[in-house]
Amino acid sequence: MFQEVVIKNKINSDKFLQEVHVFAPATVANMICGFDILGFAVDEPGDEVIMKRTDKLGIEILQITGDEGKLPLDAMKNTVSYSAWKLLSDLGLNESFGLSIELHKKMPIGSGLGSSAASTVAGVFALNELLGKPLSKDELLPYCMEGERLACGSAHADNVAPSLYGGITLIPSYQPLLVRSLPVPKDLVVTLIYPKVEVPTKEARKLIKDKVQLKKVINQLGNVASLIAAIYENDYDEIGRSMQDEIIEPHRSLLIPYFDEMKQIALENEALTFGISGSGPTVMALSKNSLVAEKIEQLIHDFLNSKHIDHLTFVSKINTQGPYLKH
Repeated sequence: MFQEVVIKNKINSDKFLQEVHVFAPATVANMICGFDILGFAVDEPGDEVIMKRTDKLGIEILQITGDEGKLPLDAMKNTVSYSAWKLLSDLGLNESFGLSIELHKKMPIGSGLGSSAASTVAGVFALNELLGKPLSKDELLPYCMEGERLACGSAHADNVAPSLYGGITLIPSYQPLLVRSLPVPKDLVVTLIYPKVEVPTKEARKLIKDKVQLKKVINQLGNVASLIAAIYENDYDEIGRSMQDEIIEPHRSLLIPYFDEMKQIALENEALTFGISGSGPTVMALSKNSLVAEKIEQLIHDFLNSKHIDHLTFVSKINTQGPYLKH
């Protein structure tokens, strides 16, 4: 159990709320060159959770919308409720506390936008708010990671960390777990394009090779180091140059229709960089202003329409807040 004694001592029932409504942002994991260690949150899309205390013990999912019936209503099989149950258990409240949950999906499932992470973060953050905010985000993070373990078999943090903390996050270590928040260059705007094809995270991970050429590893390490330096220096050209992937993208891009063509359109129209969001199939272009980002969105939208590829698009600033209460 995670810091069980410390956490239990923080509970004050006088501060409990009856109901909360929380939004948690989608995320762009990996940031192209930082597989499993880098990610950032976006203003939209995201997921919403309405959580209420009830007299009936246990956790019940009352409703899920926007999932096309894909997500389980069983509380032990859904990331939003399972992570909340883990937290309640460590708080010693699982046998004396009742919750009802509504989950409203505002993004496609299996899109590479951290769909399961946003739901999990919304649920864990909502429960903490309901309990009077006894825990810090650092203390909530391991519970969010348990939702990722349930969703894809691996308790990685490159989606849940930026969704929970907001901004750009770096995970330099998992043992022990360390998360660093990086500065957010204020002019960055992201264009997100989701071609409606299925690329499950588990299947996408199978494409990753166990052995990689040393030269490619050295190049990738150089890109990650350069990217972090460029973020601190607000060097937009270097941000774009650094976000290149020689290890993962060549394999995963094969699952995304017209990836090379979309990349060419973006780079020919002033995008700083272009690559895969998470495990895909969503792709993203980073730009220095919203006019460029919206132009790229329109051009790729028109291109995919010409190829009869159903898709969704979003243009967003980087979310620096993380989850928040909706009123």
